[in-house]
Amino acid sequence: MLYQTLADRLQALISEGVYPVGSALPGVRRLSGSHGVSVSTVVSAARELERRGILEARPRSGYYVLPPAAQRAMPRARPRSRRPQPVTGQEQLLQIIQSVQDPAIVNFGTAVPDPDYMPAAVIEKAFRRVWREQRRRCIGYAFPPGTPELRTQIARHLAGLQCAVGPDQVLITNSCQESIAIALKLLTRPGDTVLLESPTYYGLLQVVEALGLKALELPSDPLEGISLGALELALERWPVTACVLVPNFSNPLGVCLSDARKQAILQLLARHRVPLVEDDIYGDLPFSGPRPRPIKSWDREGLVYYCSSSSKTLAAGLRVGWLVPGAEQHRAEYLQFVNTVCVGTPAQLALAEVLEKGSYGRMMREASARHAHSVARMVERVSQLFPAETRVSRPAGGFVLWIELPGKVDTGQLIGPALEAGVSFAPGHLFSATGKFSNCLRLNCAVRWDARVERALEALARLLRV
Repeated sequence: MLYQTLADRLQALISEGVYPVGSALPGVRRLSGSHGVSVSTVVSAARELERRGILEARPRSGYYVLPPAAQRAMPRARPRSRRPQPVTGQEQLLQIIQSVQDPAIVNFGTAVPDPDYMPAAVIEKAFRRVWREQRRRCIGYAFPPGTPELRTQIARHLAGLQCAVGPDQVLITNSCQESIAIALKLLTRPGDTVLLESPTYYGLLQVVEALGLKALELPSDPLEGISLGALELALERWPVTACVLVPNFSNPLGVCLSDARKQAILQLLARHRVPLVEDDIYGDLPFSGPRPRPIKSWDREGLVYYCSSSSKTLAAGLRVGWLVPGAEQHRAEYLQFVNTVCVGTPAQLALAEVLEKGSYGRMMREASARHAHSVARMVERVSQLFPAETRVSRPAGGFVLWIELPGKVDTGQLIGPALEAGVSFAPGHLFSATGKFSNCLRLNCAVRWDARVERALEALARLLRV
């Protein structure tokens, strides 16, 4: 294809020193003119060189030539599952999550940003104000669907993302994961089959396991995302009840689907009348460019059940999420009530206060820039410390890194020794219903970087080299 030809040409120029290590490539429009191709071809070629580990995209800056030590190939997509599978083997996750509370452990294992990455002062100010002005409400329950103030602010935020959602269509939950669980309870029965990208967030697998569902895994490319061909084949071959995707900065790959790909996915699902549960928890954290649209923004048939929360952006401890369940609003409210009665009133009121008065857009731009820096720093250190043929993802947003190791290392067997060495990570098998990715791991990059973190990463690297 033309973009691959251009990628080969640019790689040759880099090898010849025309574009030295550390230098920026000319802008896409300049390359378009000098090579006689379209801007889209240049962008596709640059992304191909990202895949090859030759270039790195830097926020608001362009594409830069990586040094040889950092020129890592991308992790490989794995073949699709042959048939739906029950989800098992998630028990080890509890050990990793509990380690977060141990001050002796450096947390690379859970996707929880260090408090330094959260606007703590803004949250504190909001809590003080709502407690001072609405103390009686804070002491009482806020039964489903949640406080009007917060539902209004979330509806306004979604309107800015071109989602036609009113406050009465928003249900407040205790987390994005609870939103997903409620959506799947609305849509499925035990034994039903749901489609998941592979690798996928282990929390989604936990929900599927808890509900007695079967998972059909579809391969996801580290740059392009879920395979449309595999999705179409699965929809034609299997009686699929629902699909669960993270279209914006997926966990663990960090892929952001293009608008064209999002629309193609929605069209495929609509043709087969299969609803989509959309997890958009990382959508507000792009490394560059505007905030990407959710698939929900193209939904005109009520096929998309939109889920998100404040856990990755404002404060993990708030435990406030939301669900847009469409025509199932009343039943969703009942399920949320049965699950946990309600969401904490002070947290809801404080979050509404932040969204209304706290310059949310500015805070997210600042957080995104910090996350981009933290991911780039982790990529650099992994390239220096890990085995020579290690493959590293190139996330477009969020703050996690997916790593594929050479050889036959089983990262699941290294959790115990790693915790003893004072470091946690998430082993690859947790991100698959079928135990794939045993030679992979995910790292949380949103850590307070200091000498202790450096020692922990070096200790992990030593374990991986054994």
